[in-house]
Formats: sequence, C-alpha cells, structure tokens
Amino acid sequence: LRGALGPFGFEVHAFKVGWYNAILQPTFHLPYPDDTLAFVVLSTPSMFDKALKPFVNKERLKIIRDPVDQCVSHHLSRVKEKFPDQKVDVIFDYEILPSRKPKFLAQTAAHVAGAAYYYQRKDVKLDPWGRKKIYGVCIHPKYGGWFAIRGLLVFPDIQVPFLEQSAPVDCVSTEEKRIELLEQFNFHWQNSRYRDIIEVKERYSEEQKAYFATPPAERFRLLGLTQEAQ
Repeated sequence: LRGALGPFGFEVHAFKVGWYNAILQPTFHLPYPDDTLAFVVLSTPSMFDKALKPFVNKERLKIIRDPVDQCVSHHLSRVKEKFPDQKVDVIFDYEILPSRKPKFLAQTAAHVAGAAYYYQRKDVKLDPWGRKKIYGVCIHPKYGGWFAIRGLLVFPDIQVPFLEQSAPVDCVSTEEKRIELLEQFNFHWQNSRYRDIIEVKERYSEEQKAYFATPPAERFRLLGLTQEAQ
C-alpha cells in the first residue's frame, strides 16, 4: 500500500475495525467483524504536485466533478489492482448514507489508527465556551493541520487479531494550546492559523492554498480547465 500511494503524496495507517467501532454509537459502526484490517488514507502537502496536477493534465477533458475527489478516487481504485486476490472496500470521506450520516467519521478513524490526534472539547479541562458548539480537529505530528483525511481501505477477508494499536502523537499537549487550537479552528478557520498550532515540517504551497481558498465552481478556471470540461 505504501509503495502504491506514498509516491503520490498519500499516507496510510492500519487499524482494526473494532478499535473504531468501540468508541462510537452503533449508528456509526463499520459493518465488519472487530478484527477486520482497515487503513485510513491521508493526503499530505505534496499530494497537490505529485498526484493532482499530473492527474488534471492527463484527464483534462474528463473532469466533470471535483478534481481532487476524482484524483483521490483514481489512486485508491488503482490500489485494488495491486491486490487482485483480495476484496478491497474503498470508502471516501465525502460519501454519505441514505440517512445523510457520513459513511465513516474521518477524524475518529485517523485517531484510532495513530495517524493524527483528534483534539476535542473533552481534551480541555477548563472549558471557556459555555453553550457554544465546538467542533474537534485532527492535528498531524508532522504536518499540523496541513493535510486531509481522504478515505478508508477495508480488507473484509483479512482478520488481524494480533495487530497492536499505536496511540496518535499528542503534539498539542498544553491546555492553553488546545484552547487556542479549538478557538482558531471553530471561529477563525479561514485564516488557517490553526494549521500551524505546532511547528510543521511541510505545509501547502501558495499555489495549493490559493486553490483550496477558491470557491469550488471557480477552481476549474484556476486549473486551466475549460467550461466544456466542467
């Protein structure tokens, strides 16, 4: 998996379905036995240059939805070809169930797989927000908030009772920093300061920032795609 996805700027982290299901309500459970092998797939800052731009150049006339979603779909679907003897279920971060619930909770999956720490309101002892709704956010030990959770790869026929769980790196360890992180993410997310809550090894390029800051309908023009392709 790493050989197939790593060169394109993706990271994969293994987990057991049971770890994920154990901390969620039954409505969010993944429908597999507890020992089933799964991987959470992240895109790192280099995915933009290593995967998205080559994909757009190659598929220029066929892009009709969201170029990033299609690029991720292309690479995760190719993974299946690497494992012709295995059943591989691919679940994308944007997929929803008929009930309108997401097919999986991306940040929970990243946390149980040890990929990124999911900071939530419960991680703050002296909560300053009162009745406000506060959403949690994942922080990666290397990329801070400069990454995205793109999907799951589940191998339904592979059981891994022996797999040991790795805890995610708690890189925002002080109370003050956690409050700052959740404040920035919930109330000032547009300025992206929450992404730099820790010292990061790599962040999105200016070009990539401009792309994601552009409303989706206008991104085609930014990529040099014509109206017909859209």
